[in-house]
Order: sequence, then structure tokens, then C-alpha cells
Amino acid sequence: MRAVVQRVRRGSVTVDRETIARIDKGFVILLGVAKGDTEESARWLAKKCAGLRVFEDEAGLMNLGLADVGGKAIVVSQFTLYGDCDKGRRPSFSESAPPEVAEPLYNLFVEAMRSEGIHVETGKFQAKMLVELANDGPVTLILER
Repeated sequence: MRAVVQRVRRGSVTVDRETIARIDKGFVILLGVAKGDTEESARWLAKKCAGLRVFEDEAGLMNLGLADVGGKAIVVSQFTLYGDCDKGRRPSFSESAPPEVAEPLYNLFVEAMRSEGIHVETGKFQAKMLVELANDGPVTLILER
């Protein structure tokens, strides 16, 4: 399982011209599920994302987490995080989990973040989405389990 975590000043997700998620300060998390990922992977990665201390304290150090700053998260499923571009010019997505496996793990990740006390909004699984964000810093981290 792979998460691209972006610290943002604001973020939103729009589907069919309707905004379905919107946050101010927090994280936009792009989440990829690979073949072989497990419920344990989803829970571990959610806990890790929820606890990341990447917001600045009074001294300007990255010392505060989402809960400390009243931040929220948007989690967007993104199978393309497992795109393999080694051969040819068109990516292969053979390492991405099929939707019937990926969706329950995506939902478990979201619920596990919520159980950590984080307000989480979501994209729409398998929908064509417009994801907008203002990356703060910029701070972008890639986490894997």
C-alpha cells in the first residue's frame, strides 16, 4: 500500500461538477492499493498518516500533527500510484489491486484514520475526479507498507 501525503492549505475533490470533499489545513492523501496488501497494511498506514508530525510549531519546526493543528484529510483512491513505466511509453497497472480488493482496503484505511480522531473526507472510488490542492511548503511524503 502506498500513500502520497501532501500537506495542504486547502484541498477539494469534484466529481461531475459537484464538490464532494473540501478541507482547509490538512492532508490530501493519494492512496494506492497493490496486489497482496492486507487489512493490517491499511491499518498501519492509516495510523502512520494520522500521526505524522509535519506541521510547524512556534519555533518553526515540523513538530505538530493533524490533531494538534485541527487539520483534516481528504483520501483519494489512486491505482495509478502502482503504474509501471519501465517498458514502453504506456504504464502497466498489473501491480495494482483489482477494484474488488482495493475498495474494501481503501474504506478500511479511511475508517482507521477516523478512529485516530481525524476528520476525513473522501473522493469517489473509481470515479473521474478533479483533485485540487494548495501544497503547503511544499511538503510531500511517500509512505509504503
